[in-house]
Amino acid sequence: MFAVIKTGGKQYRVSKDDVIAVEKLPGDAGATIVFDEVLILGSTVGTPRVANAQVTAEVIRQFRDDKKIIFKKRRRKHYRRRNGHRQHLTLVKITNLGA
Repeated sequence: MFAVIKTGGKQYRVSKDDVIAVEKLPGDAGATIVFDEVLILGSTVGTPRVANAQVTAEVIRQFRDDKKIIFKKRRRKHYRRRNGHRQHLTLVKITNLGA
């Protein structure tokens, strides 16, 4: 059985015991997080969400992603800009899918 959840403006297809990295969520390692925005649960498709469905997860750790380089250039104009960005993420393990 699987579910599609929405968090941080993105959608994730998850099953029990999956480990995923999502946009930063509050909570330290060991904390429990409940995702209420469940779009699909098994064969049930929500309109737009499945009623009374929730996915429970446990926080494994908080971390920062690898650096992404943003490079802007306009040819023949002597314009170059280089920036870096590291996104804050939360690693979670899915513990329960249910209605």
